[in-house]
Amino acid sequence: MATDKPKLAVHKFSSCDGCQLALLNLGEPLLALPGLVDIVHFAEAGPNSPDQPVDISLVEGSVSTPEDIERIQQVRQNSKLLVSIGACATSGGLQALANFANRHEWMASIYTDPENIEVLNSSDPISKHVKVDLQIQGCPVNSAQVIGALRDLLSGVAPRPEVHSVCMECKRKAVICTMVTKGEPCMGPVTLAGCGALCPAAGRGCYGCYGPAEQLNDRSIADRFEQLGLDAQAVLRRFRFIANSAAGFKTASEGLRGDTDG
Repeated sequence: MATDKPKLAVHKFSSCDGCQLALLNLGEPLLALPGLVDIVHFAEAGPNSPDQPVDISLVEGSVSTPEDIERIQQVRQNSKLLVSIGACATSGGLQALANFANRHEWMASIYTDPENIEVLNSSDPISKHVKVDLQIQGCPVNSAQVIGALRDLLSGVAPRPEVHSVCMECKRKAVICTMVTKGEPCMGPVTLAGCGALCPAAGRGCYGCYGPAEQLNDRSIADRFEQLGLDAQAVLRRFRFIANSAAGFKTASEGLRGDTDG
């Protein structure tokens, strides 16, 4: 049945489905979504019309195959607004770790007939291939942030980006600093807030899931990690983890790699 509500699509590319599941796990707040939009495509939840023109598309996952390139271009063409959600879509995600190795050798070590598998030479953020109107970081994405951004977009308001680091979330939740008290390397000072300080609250250092904070003092934290006992390669791997293709972390890792090569 046709409605006057804006149309929404949720698309999946190379990913684990975690960001879609984060939306589905919202529970009661998710029930408000059909009141805001007509969900025409969300295969994880049921509706399956991937080629229908929509007002907003949420895109999870990175571009990793030739087919992905064709499909994301079609999604872009069918969408008035395109929002990339989660680390894979915004910064390559875990599969982009293969960008630092010979992925064809990797596949040959796993698959009997790797020549039958078509992949690109790199796993890329969505923004490398098409225009993205808004990026929402996270692994998985903060589903409340997604719903809030949708409300803003539908109201004609520019969503307010997160600017604070995970350290601010730790302070708000009275979480004791793992780097100060336990001497454990933590990416919190250089990582965007949004996770609710999930790992520090459990006594572990931050892994950088939400990408680089607005003010990224990568040299200072790299020096601190070395003081805590990490060698240069281990420090480099901290910036090359989940959000490795995000601009700030990518630039930092390129500088750190130059140091290790030297």
